[in-house]
Amino acid sequence: MEKVTSTTQRFSRKVGDAIQEGTDRSSHVHTKNLFDVQGRVALVTGGGSGIGLMATQALAMHGAKVYIVGRSQEKLDKVVETYGKTIPGEIIALNYDVSRKDQIDALYQDFSSREKCLCILINNAGIGSNTFETKASTPEEMKQNLFLSPNATFEEWTSVYQSLVPQLYFMTTAFLPLLAHSTERHLGYSGTVINIASASGMIKSAQHHFAYSTAKAATIHLSRLLSSEIADNGFKIRVNSISPGVFPSELTTGGSDDTQKSHLSKETFEGRIPAGRPGKDEDIASTILFCAANQYLNGQNVVIDGGYTLAAGM
Repeated sequence: MEKVTSTTQRFSRKVGDAIQEGTDRSSHVHTKNLFDVQGRVALVTGGGSGIGLMATQALAMHGAKVYIVGRSQEKLDKVVETYGKTIPGEIIALNYDVSRKDQIDALYQDFSSREKCLCILINNAGIGSNTFETKASTPEEMKQNLFLSPNATFEEWTSVYQSLVPQLYFMTTAFLPLLAHSTERHLGYSGTVINIASASGMIKSAQHHFAYSTAKAATIHLSRLLSSEIADNGFKIRVNSISPGVFPSELTTGGSDDTQKSHLSKETFEGRIPAGRPGKDEDIASTILFCAANQYLNGQNVVIDGGYTLAAGM
C-alpha cells in the first residue's frame, strides 16, 4: 500500500511540474503581461470627459499613474473625486491650455519637476466645428449653404484646426526627452504617443462638418509623419493614432452628467452602424491598452468604429 501511495505521489508531482513548466513557458502571453501598464506614467489631454476620460479610467484601473490635463479645473477635479479613489493607479489633475505653446512649455516644466519619464502620452483635447447642410437641389443653394452662411468663416476653420492639429505636434515634440527616458526606466518598454483622431477623417462624407473632418484627416497624417521622423532618428518612441467612430462625449451629445459622462441611445444607431450601437467605454479602454502595451505597433491608425467606415464608405 505504501508503494502504491509513493508511486501516486511521484506521478502527481510529475504532473504538477509539467503543468507548472507549461504555465511558465506561456506566462508571457497572459493578459496581465500582454496589457501591463502597472507603474507606468501617463498624461492625457482633454482627460476631463468623453474619450479622454475613458482612456484615463483604462490606464488608472490597470495601475498607471495618470495626469489629466484640461482648461476646466472644475471638470478635472470632478474626475479625480469620482474616479480617483480606491483604484490600483492614480489620477492627478493639471490645469493647462494645450492650444497655446507657452502653456505646453509650462506644462512640460511642471510635469518634469514631478516625474523622471513619461511612458504614455494621449493627445485627445480639441473642439468640434459648425455644421452645414450639404444637400441642395441647385448649385446656388449649395453655395448659399456652404459659402454664404454666416457660420462659414476663415476664423472658424483656423480655430478648429488650431485646436485639433498643432497641439498634437507641439505636445509630442515638447515631451520627446521624457518619452525617451521611459525606455531607460522600464526595460523593454518604449514611450508611446497615442493621438485621438476620428473616423470622420477617413470617410468620403463631410458629415456636415468640413473643418472638423479635415482636421481629423490631418491628425492621422501628422501622426504618421511624427512616427517616421522619430524612428529615422533611432529614438525608442512609438506614435500611433486611434480613429473612433460614434462614441458618447460632450462633442457628440452636447454635454455630460454629474459624473462627467455622456450618453447616446442605442436605438438611434441600430440601422446606421453594423455593430448596431454607439461605442462603449470598454471599446476605447481595450484599444488604449493595446496601443499602450504593444511594442510592435508604430506609425499606424487603429480604427475602432463598429464598422461605421464600412457603412459610410471611404
